[in-house]
Amino acid sequence: MTFGEFVSHPCIAVMTKTYTLQEIAAAIDAPLIGDGAQTVTRLAHPADITGDACLALAMDAKLLPLLENHKNTPAIVAAQNEEESGFLTTRILVARPRLAIAKLTALFAEPVSVAPGIHPLAVVEPGAVLGQNPSIGPFVYIGAGARIGDNAVLHPQSYIGPNAVIGRDALIYAGVKIGARTVIGDRAIIHFNASIGADGFSFVTPQTGSVEAAKSSASSTVTKSNTALIRIYSLAPAMIGDDVEIGANSSIDRGTIASTCIGNGTKIDNQVQIGHNVRIGDNCMICGRVGIAGSAVIGDRVVLGGAAGVADHVTIGDDAIAMAMSGIAGNVPPRSIVGGAPAVPRERVMENMFNLGRLKHNFKKIEELTERVARLEKTGKKD
Repeated sequence: MTFGEFVSHPCIAVMTKTYTLQEIAAAIDAPLIGDGAQTVTRLAHPADITGDACLALAMDAKLLPLLENHKNTPAIVAAQNEEESGFLTTRILVARPRLAIAKLTALFAEPVSVAPGIHPLAVVEPGAVLGQNPSIGPFVYIGAGARIGDNAVLHPQSYIGPNAVIGRDALIYAGVKIGARTVIGDRAIIHFNASIGADGFSFVTPQTGSVEAAKSSASSTVTKSNTALIRIYSLAPAMIGDDVEIGANSSIDRGTIASTCIGNGTKIDNQVQIGHNVRIGDNCMICGRVGIAGSAVIGDRVVLGGAAGVADHVTIGDDAIAMAMSGIAGNVPPRSIVGGAPAVPRERVMENMFNLGRLKHNFKKIEELTERVARLEKTGKKD
């Protein structure tokens, strides 16, 4: 089987919806040039045109040459590339390509469904309250006193702890674990195997331990030992706002005394760790493998790039951006762009990278100068 045959195999042809181009243009609020009555059943990369029912996504001008042998295939193109796309018979022009992709994929998305009602293999403990029109899959566990909002969808093997609250229209995927007294807002989406509301990583030593001693000293030698580690219990819940999305295998710990809070509209990627007492504002983007230590405060609309680390008790101001793999050890002012470890303003990151690139040249120059000085010292004469 060739690659082209493989990608068109019916086992992976998951798009089954049909739209006219006029319907699509109206849905994404974009002008249409050509035959609006033409129907499409799937979105396709320009290199993956397999039939007349494809709608090619060619918003990048570099992709347009791939359609030269498919001039009758309708395409979505960037408005700024209207002239270059003129060879296409039918096209829809979009001003903001990524926004168009969001709307288009929403049109063609086919979520895995859970049958309406409560599956006979689900466990709903006495005292739990379910809203209207729930969809509760097999092997779901809902603890005593939990409250599930209207139209909530709980996929198989998800766990809802005692007295937890799940908002309206929430979508909880398989394997998600939501701890006791956790509050999840309306329209939340929580992906496979996420954990929300586990105890925080918080311990204390009977006497001054190694970490406390290290913080209070400038020495590079460990002067104290951790003879025992005593748990500090997490008494406060995790509170998740409305329209939050939490990625697969991410973990959000409950709070110690004050709640761990995630603001409305915030999106959290896969494999993110958010520690106890952390407060994250509205509409933030927390990318994959970010780690946020306990009691950090993240403002509104903050972006943390992949694998960034945030130290405990650090405050990051509104609208700040941390580049991927940043190590944030101190407070970050609002609207700052930082990077590196430890994180510094982006201008310094670029300067440091430039200087690093010059090291080889500088070392060579130093070697040449060293040799020249050695010759002068040996001869006792000027060069």
